Amino acid sequence: MIDPDMAVVRVFAGPPGRAEGGNPLGVVLDGASVPGREERQRLAAQLGYSETVFVDDAARGAVDIHTPSTRLPFAGHPLVGTAWLLWQRGYEVTVLRPPAGDVPVWREGETVWIRARAAWAAGRRTQQFATVAEVDALPAPPPGEGWLYAWAWEDEERGRVRARGFPRRGDGIAEDEATGAAALTLTAELGRPLEIRQGAASRILTRCRPGGVVDLGGRVTPLGSARTCGSVGT
Repeated sequence: MIDPDMAVVRVFAGPPGRAEGGNPLGVVLDGASVPGREERQRLAAQLGYSETVFVDDAARGAVDIHTPSTRLPFAGHPLVGTAWLLWQRGYEVTVLRPPAGDVPVWREGETVWIRARAAWAAGRRTQQFATVAEVDALPAPPPGEGWLYAWAWEDEERGRVRARGFPRRGDGIAEDEATGAAALTLTAELGRPLEIRQGAASRILTRCRPGGVVDLGGRVTPLGSARTCGSVGT
């Protein structure tokens, strides 16, 4: 069985000084140890994180992203988390390269930012609710099919949003703690920068750019590492 060099981080952690929040992300740093698409899909399903990243070329920033059930051309929280982890490992990458295209990455203090096209996040439907309480009261997942990003204004004047993300794809992920791609979609729809409080305690920042481009940022914190599949996440 493969023995990948793997780390686990939390992406879109809460504000500084708080330990909670953030969506766990598995990052296989030596993607060559899991060379086949089927092998990668099996490992992602075994790990059970909403996404797992395979780094195919750390110096170039070439990455491959998998959910427990499918391969993704683009996803937000995996790229934010992978950028932070590569910097921690000494790679001064400025661009990550998922299948969708080149994604610039940079740091501003404790915030890791990426820049991506909102069109790359297609397939995530947003639904506005009247109050934060209505969003909080939703079951996980709500009835229906397809990716749902449920949200309500927490403070419209200041651009603060309460959101929850429901993949509803039948792979065991009932709710995403923090979802960068859906945040990109919502930001492009509203046409303004946002501070999103998602899940139990996660925080996502966004900024609008011309031409359907959105900056997506947040804090990343370490969660653990493992040398064997069996010990990951335990």
